[in-house]
Amino acid sequence: MPMQPFNEKKPAALSSEVLKVLARVTSDRDLSGHALAQAVVNLSRLFTTARPSLPIRYLDDPNHAAAYLSYFLPVNLSKIQVLLDELPNDNSTETPDRPMAVLDLGCGPGTGALALLDWLWHRSPERAKSVSVLAADASQASLQDAKKLWEAYCNEVGIPNAGLRCVEGNLEHPLKGDLGKQIVRGGPYDLIIMANCLNESFPTAADPPAERTAVVGQLLPFLAPHGTIMIVEPALRQTARALHQVRNHLLKQGLCTVYSPCLHEKACPALDHPDDWCHEERPWQTPPAIAALDRDVGFIKDALKFSYLLLRTDGRTIVQRSPQTFRVVSELRELKEAFWNSFSCDHSIAVLQSVPAFLLQTPGGDLAAPAQVARCCMLPCRV
Repeated sequence: MPMQPFNEKKPAALSSEVLKVLARVTSDRDLSGHALAQAVVNLSRLFTTARPSLPIRYLDDPNHAAAYLSYFLPVNLSKIQVLLDELPNDNSTETPDRPMAVLDLGCGPGTGALALLDWLWHRSPERAKSVSVLAADASQASLQDAKKLWEAYCNEVGIPNAGLRCVEGNLEHPLKGDLGKQIVRGGPYDLIIMANCLNESFPTAADPPAERTAVVGQLLPFLAPHGTIMIVEPALRQTARALHQVRNHLLKQGLCTVYSPCLHEKACPALDHPDDWCHEERPWQTPPAIAALDRDVGFIKDALKFSYLLLRTDGRTIVQRSPQTFRVVSELRELKEAFWNSFSCDHSIAVLQSVPAFLLQTPGGDLAAPAQVARCCMLPCRV
């Protein structure tokens, strides 16, 4: 699909169906009010400042699970749907005897599976009815939540709920045991989702990015010829830079190419300086329940912030690459004489682009990406 304006004004939003399903599934949790707010604070701390203390199966804890379902799942679901919008339309490759096949590895409570099901339902209900998803996680409790959310959504929109299979397994060794057998049996995959799980693997390894690269490398052969691996990670400097390293390892080994966000296959320039990292920030329409929790805990969840990779083996890219194509990695700054400037990535971070303002205007008067400027992401810029 064509690139969207890089300062798109319309925020991503959860569908009414997802909001109803989340309200229904979370209503039977024991936590509410102040206790739920405190659980959100505690889990947020484990995701950020106390990451070394994050348990491997943290969602086995009922309080953590309630906090995740109520606060973190909605925003992570929207991140996945934003990236689904970036994928090319490959449904022409599907046939009645081979519906869309998806692997959600490290699925947690089924965030990726639910995001995909809802996304398909609003664009192609027939594909939603036939999609086959294999959801894998190390937490049996999370897999039970994934089943509940999937079944609740299917009941909400009136479609069969036979398209989800859940399997417990070791995500650091996905091709071993029953998980490995299920992955082999379910492939090839049109989409493999790894959302907020890669950064949690191999925490004590001597070289975590190398170990994570090996896992991704094991999964690439199970992609369909037109398939995509979607890796979504937190926007934190530590996790984003680790993902940049995984990217570099994969490209150096020639295992795949980057469909998005990168516009080149060279080493990531964000790793040149230890204070740099590259991540996305997209506008988001905050649901009322999230806004209420924000008020209670003092957080602000009004944007989608994440780092990501969309990887393919067919060489396809989100835009045609050329020396005149850049990826904006900073906010636009308005200059005098009707010019805007920004920092962009063309194999090196410190490239300052000055663009006439009229090139950035849509018929409606909004800023839009000219042919030579691709998607905007955020990166700390130094002059």
